[in-house]
Order: sequence, then structure tokens, then C-alpha cells
Amino acid sequence: MKFNIAYNSDKYQYTMGKSFYDTGRKEEIAVFNLFYRKAPENNNWAVVSGTREVVEMALALGTESPEFYEKFLPGAEYAEFRKYLATMKFTGDIYAMREGEIVFPNQPVVTVVGPLIEAQVLETPMLSILNHQMAVATKASRVCRATDHPVSEFGSRRAHGPWAAVLGGKAAQIAGCASSSNILTGVLNGVPSTGTMAHSFITSYGSTVEGEHKAFCDYIRTHRGENLILLIDTYDTLRCGVLNAIRAFRENGIDDSYPGGYGIRLDSGDLAYLSQEVRRILDEHGMRGCKIFATNGLDEYLITDLERQGARIDSYGVGDAIATSKAAPCFGNVYKLVQIGDTPVLKRSEDKIKLINPGFQVTWRIAAASDKATAADGRLYKADVTCLRGDRLDKAIQAGETFTIRDEYDAWKAKTFEAGAYVARPLQLPVIRGGKPCFEEHTLAEKKAFFQDNLAHFSAAERRLINPHYYKVDISDDLYDTKMGIIEALVKEIDNFQID
Repeated sequence: MKFNIAYNSDKYQYTMGKSFYDTGRKEEIAVFNLFYRKAPENNNWAVVSGTREVVEMALALGTESPEFYEKFLPGAEYAEFRKYLATMKFTGDIYAMREGEIVFPNQPVVTVVGPLIEAQVLETPMLSILNHQMAVATKASRVCRATDHPVSEFGSRRAHGPWAAVLGGKAAQIAGCASSSNILTGVLNGVPSTGTMAHSFITSYGSTVEGEHKAFCDYIRTHRGENLILLIDTYDTLRCGVLNAIRAFRENGIDDSYPGGYGIRLDSGDLAYLSQEVRRILDEHGMRGCKIFATNGLDEYLITDLERQGARIDSYGVGDAIATSKAAPCFGNVYKLVQIGDTPVLKRSEDKIKLINPGFQVTWRIAAASDKATAADGRLYKADVTCLRGDRLDKAIQAGETFTIRDEYDAWKAKTFEAGAYVARPLQLPVIRGGKPCFEEHTLAEKKAFFQDNLAHFSAAERRLINPHYYKVDISDDLYDTKMGIIEALVKEIDNFQID
């Protein structure tokens, strides 16, 4: 069955759409923001991945036959609406953060501006794409920040379906992973996939010590010239596994001069102790260049603890912790209407955290020189501020003028940026204009480099995994006043509301 991701939707997108159509509202211009309210696992921030697939999804609207729509909108009463849907392309504008961007709560990851029905029906497929990929990318960034050693992602078999495996492998690499085991991730992104052997390869030679040795030798002979990693814990890591690996390497002329690189993999047991003992044994046999690769249910907390214990591990493989974002598998992006026509709107809720920012917005990231900077340009990010497009602060930042931002919840907390002492960049960039793609293509390596550059512009305290330092994220005075004005008018209306 052909799977058009533009229709990976909930039916209520289309029941609302029929009402908009029947009441003559289909051409009203709406502005929707996709954003999240709280980062998982007490992160300060999340990592953007998936906006490339969002563009593909939006451009796939209106590519199905009329019969397709009859399958979920049957009946004569939907006939005219089905005919409309069969030719309804997305004709609006989409602004999105780049893949590899670091995003804070309530900032628009994606903004959709377009006719009401077109914009409304993008909600579920867009959330499906971004909630998955941002969960994986954010978790991968945490795991990779736990160590200075390379981390490989190999969780395809635990991912929530084939697409999740492929796109999760991409998201993980954007956020810092050195590689993915998924071959489609590699093929589709023009990068190599990685992998060596499983225990079944060794047991296929019979459950004997000599069978293990024969398996190692055959693997080396059939993969000479490549990176050679032997799995040594099938029977007994220290009493035969590492010794058989040494024996096989020697018999096949593999030593520290081998240009392809070589090593062993540990997949069970006390990884701290075993890695120390294996390192000692390898060094005693003159194989100081033999790398130790570790797997087995790892995450950022276990990796941190292994390194605290002095583990001698050169690289890590992480599976389901990244592929499923195991500790926080459900990312919290939401898609909310923020403007209809020229009128900003919002959803007011009993829960304070669910109060949204209204209007057509843009977020500016402000950087300034710092002696604590680790980025190549010598700057640190100092604050983010979200404005109404074209409001006073938006214009001041574009003109490079002096400006002051104030904390939304504490007016005494303010920071002034002097003209000439800062640089600013908008986070939401056009990716579709008038229904046509207009984004700049980036390779996976470029997306990964962009994330690493972003990360380097935050302070070490803001990058830490546990209790990260607060980063200043504010909204403009005009956006604040607009929001408060809507709320005050609404509360007044509610207070005076009654029915007979």
C-alpha cells in the first residue's frame, strides 16, 4: 500500500475542514505555530530534526484520487468537499527552524501561514514527524554529551517501526552520534552505515572455543581492509574471548600498523571491570592500538558512571535508549492557531503552562563576545527573544539598535544589549513560499556541524545534563501586551457572560 505521509492525519482535521468549507471560510488566512512547552528529562532545550520531512509532507497534499477521500469521508454530503480535497495543494508559506537548531520551550519550531483548511490538515502529520525525530535527537544529544568518546546509534530493531528506525538514525546523527547501523539511513543521507557481527555469527561455528577462533579468523579474512571489531563475550570474555581475538589478529597479520583500525566489543557483564582487564591483556600482548567498543543497554547515566569508574572504553554503541528516547518516548510538540486574518488569537486554559503566545512570531537569538566562549567566533548566546513580526523590538533588532528585554514573569529581571555589541539571527526561516519549496538543502554532515556549532555557543553550565544553568528566553513587550490584552478582554467577557 502506498503511504502518503500528508494524510497520516486524524479525522477531526477533516471534519473541521468540512465546516470551514461549507461556511465559506476556506480562504481565510490562518497562522499556526508548532512548539513545545517543556523539554523532556529536565533539559533546558531540545534539538530540531524533521523539518525536511515536514516540507515533503506539505507538498504531498492533493496528490490522491477522489476515490481515496471517499474511504474516510463517505456519503453524498461529503461529495463536494471530497472534490475540493482532491485538488487542494498547500499554497501558503512555512517557516521552520533548521535541523540541528537548539530550541527552547514556546518558541515556534514551525510556523504555517496559509488558507485555513490547508493549514489545519497539516497538524497531525507534522506533529507525528517532529515529535518522533525531536525526541530521538534530544536524547541522542544527552547521550553524546555524557562522553568525549564516539557514540554509535544502533537501535533500529527497537524503534517504533521502519520509518522510525530510518529517520531516528538521521536525527541521532544530527545531534551528535558518530554513525548509525541502519543502512537506509546511510543510503538516503549519503553517509556510511556501521556494523560488525552478532553472537549468532560466532555460535554458527558451534559452541566451542575453537569455533569462536574460527569465526574470528573468517571474519577478518572476509573483511580485510575494513575496520575489524570482534565480539568477545559469547562464551567467556577474559578466559577465551579476548585471547581468541588476539590469536586471530596475530594469525592474520593484524596489529597496530593495520590502517583500517581494529578492536573488540563488549556486550555484557561489568563493563568497567571487563574493559580495564581487557585493556591490560591487550596491552600485554602488544596491541595498544586495539580499541574497546562497548554496548549493552547504555544511556547517558550509565556512560557517565562507567567513565567515573575509570572504564577503558574507546567508543559506545547505544540502542533503544536513543532509538525510542526510552526515558521520555513522547515528545510534547503541539500545533496551535495563533492568528486568523489579522487578528491574534490564543487558547486560555485552566493550566497556566498551556497559555500560548498569540500572533505571527519570529525568534531572535542574541550572541555577544565572551572570554568564556568556546565557539570559533568568540561569542556566547546570551538570550532568545520572540517578537511579533514587525513589532518595535523586531525592528530594533533588525536595525542593530540598543534594546532591553524583560522577563515575562519578573519585570525586575532585565537585560540591555547595546548597539554594536551583539549579533542576532532569526531562528525561523522560510522553507515554503506560496506553496513552492525555497529552503537551502544541507547534507547530514552539515546539519551535524550546525548542531555542534550551536552547542559550542552555549556556556558549559547551560550544556550540562543535570540541573543546567538557566538561559534567558523572553518575549517582546508588544507580544506580552497583545497576549495580556486578549486575556483581559476575554476574562471581562466571561465575567459578564450569562444565559437565560
